[in-house]
Formats: sequence, C-alpha cells, structure tokens
Amino acid sequence: MKMHLLSGGRLRMRKSVYLPYAERGETIDLPVSCVLLRHRQGNVLFDTGCHPGTVRDAAARWGSLARAMVPIGAADENVIDGLAALGLQPQDIDVVVNSHFHSDHCGCNEFFGRATLVCHAREIEAAQAPDALQKGYVAADWQHPLPTDAIEAERDLFGDGRIVLLPLPGHTEGTLGALVALERDGRFLLAADAAALREGLERELIPRNTWNPELAAASLQEIRRIQASGAEVLFGHDLQQWQGLRKGAQAYE
Repeated sequence: MKMHLLSGGRLRMRKSVYLPYAERGETIDLPVSCVLLRHRQGNVLFDTGCHPGTVRDAAARWGSLARAMVPIGAADENVIDGLAALGLQPQDIDVVVNSHFHSDHCGCNEFFGRATLVCHAREIEAAQAPDALQKGYVAADWQHPLPTDAIEAERDLFGDGRIVLLPLPGHTEGTLGALVALERDGRFLLAADAAALREGLERELIPRNTWNPELAAASLQEIRRIQASGAEVLFGHDLQQWQGLRKGAQAYE
C-alpha cells in the first residue's frame, strides 16, 4: 500500500483558536491535508479539503464562516489537482473517508460521485441539526448523494489491519482518525482535527472550536497512547510538520 499526502488548500485563522496564549490579533497559517491510500482493494481518500471555488470567493460558499477561516492557497492547491498530478481522476477513488464534515475536510466531496462515503453516524446527525450552520457545517460541502457507510465504532476498512478508522470525538461529535500500517515506513495515525497541531497534543491544549472539551481531552490521551506505541501522528493542520513531509508523488510505502 502507498500513502500520498496531497494539499487540500491553506487557511489563515486566529492563532488563539488553537493556542490560548496567542495575542488577540495574531494569526496562524494552516495547511489542509488530504491523504490518498492506494490499497490493493481500492483507492481511499481520507478527507477532501477545501472546495476549489473558495480561493476565488470563499464567502459565496461559506458565508460568514469565511471571516473565521480565510483561504490563502493558490488556485491549484486542491485535492482534484493533486490527484491529477498522480494521473488520477475523481472517478478513480473508491472510498472517501471524512474525518468530519467541516468545510476544510469535505469541500470536494461532490466530485467523487463513484465513491462510497465513510463517516461517523454522529457526524451526520450533527450536520443535520438545527444549529449546524453555527457549528461550522455548510450543506454545500457535505450534503451530496453519495452511497454512505455510517459507522459507530472502530472499523478495519478492508479487514487486513492496513486502514483502521478510529472514533476520536470532541472536536465534533463524530470526528474520525485513521491508523495506517505501511510495510516499509511503519504506522501513521491520521489525527485530523482531533490533534490539529503538535503543540496542542504535547501541551494538551483544547482548541476554542471544540464541541466537547472533555471528549476532546480523552481523544488526545488516546492519540498519545497510539503515539507511544510507535505510530507517527500526522496532525490536521501543523505547518512545521507539513513542510517536512513527503508529498504528492513522493509516497510513503
């Protein structure tokens, strides 16, 4: 199996959302990652990043949310262009896993009409709730007629231990991570926003954009346990880590 890291865009947000000691006007630049897993039973895409149209006019798609997270990436920094650079088109993707339904993690779902969507059942409920928009759920990004497999517990995606989906609630009700086992490069935990920044995990900081702080803290402890077992944690939005990772055609195997 090969693992390719692809850009799903870049965002600028208030730094204090993630690091409470930051000055009020201080901002932080955040990479948005998508992960292609080329398994012998099918191509799996973990998160689909920001919709390409947000680079031109984020407010048209996200409304007031565009004031809180500002796209700063180039026009070609999206998962569709990233896949094209590998010689793949959206119809080559068999499974899309959404860690959760915030717009920077599911913005390109609409392009993957042949894929089965795998997500947590609680995330569907949260995205359909009356206060969903206030919690960051934009229907244009997550609500598409894809065949859906809504899970409620840990799931070994292909039954061989290569891609194991793990509930890591707290950031949202149905946040998922993925534990990936590669033959040469070892084990990786795709933590998404359950651990957005390395500093957040190391200092056990709970971001302001957290649905349930107690569950988020418990998920951080689970991530630390998995990390201690030898897995490398891939953080959801850590710029320093992202800059040091192999990306695109330079796969992990």
